[in-house]
Amino acid sequence: MTTATLKLKTLDQLDYKGKRVLARVDYNVPLDGERVTDDTRIRETLPTLKKLVAAGCRTVLIAHLGRPKGKPNPKYSLKPAAKALEAILGRPVKFAEDCVGPVADAAVASLAPGDVLLLENLRFHAEEEANDPAFAGKLAAHGDVFVQEAFGALHRAHASTAGVAELLPGAIGGLVARELEFLTKVAEKPEHPYVAILGGAKVSDKLIVVQKLLEKVDTLLIGGGMAFTFLKAQGIGIGKSLLEAERLDDARAILDEARKRGVEVLLPSDHVAAPEFKADSPATVTPAQEVPEGLMGLDVGPRTRELFAGRLKTAKTVFWNGPMGVFEMPAFAAGSKAVAEAMAAATAAGTTTVVGGGDSLAVLAQTGLAPKMTHCSTGGGASLELLEGKLLPGLKALSR
Repeated sequence: MTTATLKLKTLDQLDYKGKRVLARVDYNVPLDGERVTDDTRIRETLPTLKKLVAAGCRTVLIAHLGRPKGKPNPKYSLKPAAKALEAILGRPVKFAEDCVGPVADAAVASLAPGDVLLLENLRFHAEEEANDPAFAGKLAAHGDVFVQEAFGALHRAHASTAGVAELLPGAIGGLVARELEFLTKVAEKPEHPYVAILGGAKVSDKLIVVQKLLEKVDTLLIGGGMAFTFLKAQGIGIGKSLLEAERLDDARAILDEARKRGVEVLLPSDHVAAPEFKADSPATVTPAQEVPEGLMGLDVGPRTRELFAGRLKTAKTVFWNGPMGVFEMPAFAAGSKAVAEAMAAATAAGTTTVVGGGDSLAVLAQTGLAPKMTHCSTGGGASLELLEGKLLPGLKALSR
């Protein structure tokens, strides 16, 4: 069984009008105190929520935030998300201080047609991540039907993703449907030339997805901290740069496999390097692939930016996951920004561009280029696992 062969109902195939709808959403959003700093994941659920409101549903939203380790923690309250949703939706959003028990039950019972309620963080209960059947039953009691709209949580077999889906008639919402459409396209039927860009800190985080991508892509561009393990694997000096020494053999195997398949692998040909991992550490551009002793590579250099942009210009399909450098520090953000700009230009020229969530979305938020992409995934881990060919537990549970 694969994702493509799953029998999933869409919202339009579900009898939801006028009913209590339990919707799992992904409101795991970044906070600054009690302020949501990036509301992308909340905004992406609006089309589905507006449909439910217009149909006179009593909508009960369940979500998680952060890792509170199974206990209530004010730091991880979803209350700021409720306020952000209220502002975006343009109508009142009720909030309950718990997701199960008397407080939650009373809040659900008080709903009128068209009302929207967000329940408190699911992960304040250890039973959520344990996929406890009794806990799933308490959540399921809040709805007549279930809508899965939390793409970013589908790779977790938790009570709210897998457990509830087995207890109620269910369907995927519009956000999940769009995610599957575009990610399945790049995973199974990409138009060529197909270019994948991978960055971020570690090779180990992307090992399986790299192996899968080699079966489909024409060119693989590698930047970020993970590039230094590949450079070191070829005997190139990396100075004090990030290295996963235990992954050197894996890096060599990937490069060998790419050669056998005729896949072009491009690594940084120059770097922006500094003596320390600090925003104000003096940055210099290395003249070649080698990073001098005493320096660490913290971004790709100008020659690499030009090289990568050139490959994106000729692509018909592009998938991007992971920044090219420490983009949070202005001195080391140019590489990630250059990739985002090149992808935006490629999209305008007719290329299908898909961004695989995580820090790549943060780069797009920083540059304001998210609307210029064909599709921006709201789930980093879920999008990678889908590309790896894994069956996501949250989808499997919905497939009947």
